[in-house]
Amino acid sequence: MLKQLTAVIEREGDGFVALCPELRRDRDSELDIASQGNTIEESRQNIREAIELFFETSSPAEVKQRFHDEIYITQVEVSLG
Repeated sequence: MLKQLTAVIEREGDGFVALCPELRRDRDSELDIASQGNTIEESRQNIREAIELFFETSSPAEVKQRFHDEIYITQVEVSLG
Protein backbone atom coordinates (compact mmCIF):
# COMPACT_ATOMS: atom_id res chain seq x y z
CA MET A 1 0.00 0.00 0.00
CA LEU A 2 1.30 3.47 -0.86
CA LYS A 3 0.45 6.67 1.01
CA GLN A 4 1.40 10.21 0.04
CA LEU A 5 2.94 12.13 2.96
CA THR A 6 4.50 15.58 3.27
CA ALA A 7 8.21 16.26 3.66
CA VAL A 8 9.16 19.75 4.81
CA ILE A 9 12.79 20.39 3.90
CA GLU A 10 14.77 23.41 4.99
CA ARG A 11 18.38 24.46 4.81
CA GLU A 12 20.32 24.18 8.03
CA GLY A 13 23.95 25.25 7.85
CA ASP A 14 25.65 23.43 4.96
CA GLY A 15 22.91 20.79 4.62
CA PHE A 16 19.19 20.23 4.70
CA VAL A 17 16.82 18.96 7.40
CA ALA A 18 13.57 17.18 6.55
CA LEU A 19 10.57 16.33 8.69
CA CYS A 20 7.17 14.76 8.20
CA PRO A 21 4.43 16.92 9.77
CA GLU A 22 1.79 14.18 9.48
CA LEU A 23 3.74 12.18 12.07
CA ARG A 24 4.50 14.93 14.58
CA ARG A 25 4.19 13.89 18.18
CA ASP A 26 2.60 16.38 20.56
CA ARG A 27 4.79 19.30 19.51
CA ASP A 28 7.94 17.60 20.90
CA SER A 29 10.51 18.10 18.14
CA GLU A 30 12.83 15.49 19.66
CA LEU A 31 10.29 12.81 18.77
CA ASP A 32 9.46 13.97 15.24
CA ILE A 33 10.14 11.77 12.25
CA ALA A 34 13.04 13.73 10.78
CA SER A 35 16.24 13.27 8.82
CA GLN A 36 18.93 15.25 7.07
CA GLY A 37 21.18 15.24 4.04
CA ASN A 38 23.74 17.23 2.11
CA THR A 39 21.28 17.97 -0.72
CA ILE A 40 17.53 18.36 -1.02
CA GLU A 41 17.26 15.04 -2.85
CA GLU A 42 19.39 13.24 -0.25
CA SER A 43 17.22 14.72 2.51
CA ARG A 44 14.09 13.61 0.64
CA GLN A 45 15.38 10.06 0.30
CA ASN A 46 16.49 9.94 3.94
CA ILE A 47 13.11 11.14 5.25
CA ARG A 48 11.39 8.52 3.08
CA GLU A 49 13.55 5.83 4.69
CA ALA A 50 12.88 7.22 8.19
CA ILE A 51 9.11 7.23 7.58
CA GLU A 52 9.16 3.68 6.21
CA LEU A 53 11.20 2.54 9.23
CA PHE A 54 8.68 4.19 11.55
CA PHE A 55 5.79 2.30 9.92
CA GLU A 56 7.73 -0.98 9.99
CA THR A 57 8.63 -0.75 13.69
CA SER A 58 5.74 1.10 15.34
CA SER A 59 2.64 -0.46 16.79
CA PRO A 60 -0.71 0.29 15.14
CA ALA A 61 -1.65 2.25 18.30
CA GLU A 62 1.39 4.53 17.98
CA VAL A 63 0.76 5.10 14.29
CA LYS A 64 -2.87 6.01 15.03
CA GLN A 65 -1.85 8.33 17.88
CA ARG A 66 0.75 10.21 15.83
CA PHE A 67 -0.90 10.37 12.42
CA HIS A 68 -2.46 13.71 11.44
CA ASP A 69 -4.22 13.41 8.11
CA GLU A 70 -5.01 17.10 7.59
CA ILE A 71 -1.82 19.05 6.97
CA TYR A 72 -1.91 22.37 5.15
CA ILE A 73 1.20 24.03 3.77
CA THR A 74 0.71 27.64 2.74
CA GLN A 75 2.45 30.99 2.66
CA VAL A 76 1.43 34.02 4.66
CA GLU A 77 2.25 37.59 3.65
CA VAL A 78 3.33 39.78 6.57
CA SER A 79 4.50 43.36 7.03
CA LEU A 80 8.14 43.68 8.05
CA GLY A 81 7.95 47.12 9.51
